[in-house]
Amino acid sequence: MEGSLTLTSTIFIHVQLLRESALFRQLTAPAITVYAHCDLPCGVYDPAQAKIEAQSVKACIEKFHASDDAVFKQRAVAIKEDRSNLVKEHLWVLWTDYFKPNHFEAYPNLHVLFNEATKLAGAAGTKGTMDVAVADKLIAKIDEIAEIFWATKK
Repeated sequence: MEGSLTLTSTIFIHVQLLRESALFRQLTAPAITVYAHCDLPCGVYDPAQAKIEAQSVKACIEKFHASDDAVFKQRAVAIKEDRSNLVKEHLWVLWTDYFKPNHFEAYPNLHVLFNEATKLAGAAGTKGTMDVAVADKLIAKIDEIAEIFWATKK
């Protein structure tokens, strides 16, 4: 019995060493790793996703100011921050996946628009403030991006 435990332990150690080896990782790694905003590179893009989340941010800020309930206000802040992150994610997908070099050549201000919009949704923007005017600026910036987006679809 004691000998079989030693043999089992030895086999276990060899298997562990094999799994940790670079050759094993190379042989068992996927041939190609693909990244997309969803599980399948679907090709479906729309700035409306970012706008809906930005409108939700604005609504959370408005509801926060209209309430006297401390617990409700905490929830409004938490939801607003989550939605602000979603705005940034939707914008990043458009910026990095949809728009191509020819779009940036045709619309030289596009990088600046995305940079300003993602900052408006970040800690210096709607994520870090309860100012409705900042949410309005974010929505307006998304509208500018949407105008360019739809022009590229013609």
